[in-house]
Amino acid sequence: MLLHRWIMGLAVAAVVALAAVSPALAESLEDGEAESQYLENAWNFVDASMDVSAGIPADARGVLADIREAGVLRVATEPYFPPQEFIDPDLEGQDSYVGADMALARLIASRMGVALQIVPMDFSEVLPAVSEGSCDLAISALSYTPGRAAQMTFSKGYFYAGTRTGSGLMIRAADSGRITGVASLVGRNIAAQSGSLQEAQMYEHVFHYREFRRMSSVQALYNALMDGTIDAAMVDKATGVAYIESNPRCGLMMVPGVHFTLEEQFEGDRIAARKGEGELIAFVNGVIDEVLSSGQYMAWYEEATARASALGL
Repeated sequence: MLLHRWIMGLAVAAVVALAAVSPALAESLEDGEAESQYLENAWNFVDASMDVSAGIPADARGVLADIREAGVLRVATEPYFPPQEFIDPDLEGQDSYVGADMALARLIASRMGVALQIVPMDFSEVLPAVSEGSCDLAISALSYTPGRAAQMTFSKGYFYAGTRTGSGLMIRAADSGRITGVASLVGRNIAAQSGSLQEAQMYEHVFHYREFRRMSSVQALYNALMDGTIDAAMVDKATGVAYIESNPRCGLMMVPGVHFTLEEQFEGDRIAARKGEGELIAFVNGVIDEVLSSGQYMAWYEEATARASALGL
């Protein structure tokens, strides 16, 4: 398949890039230091975690040291993906950015001992903002792909959608008799969020359609379906089901029996930093370990789900 070839090609490129980068990183270490544990593995994840109980270490380097000096952690996010990140209209300023991911961002900043600046933007701009240095971390329900991992350093996974993991087709309920699967998309307008894993899955699984559109947010997809601009959208299944459950009058549904599963390495939401910032991600991993062992992330997720439902998101 096209996506499979794309994935394998980029995976090879990522491993080759890793082989080229790792010696340079190793040479930068001073005698006696054990920071090699923070290097990326073959998938460009950092497996190691840092003890975050004392905040940012005094001998921190790279972006982690820059954050300590600036006193601010800048986080890029697309705030239209409830319950992970969304805007609460009853709150103002930075407090209005809520959701499980935003709670995690606030805890990371707290453990670092710095202020948090959440920087909202379109999803397609999130990773470039980090790689170009205008933000320090990307926290936006990010999935791993080899293409992203070739350019970024990723954290451990911190949220897995369980039985809903993967993608599906969302349509108008009124079209349930006409759109019953991928083969029914011939001559129809379809869409996915620009830059998302679902966009890549659309390329792999859907070959015959009238027009394929890329949209800036999942809410834009829902709106386009409801107003008839498009006929079907490839969406994250957990998010799509949650939206339909929260908005029973939206007139949308997931096509039964259509489910695109993810290979293991693509599962889980992750946090991204600029390429080579293994020490920063090791700090992030320390906070992830904390919220997973305590169950705090799922508590945030359930609270955010209830709030997003109350807002009709």
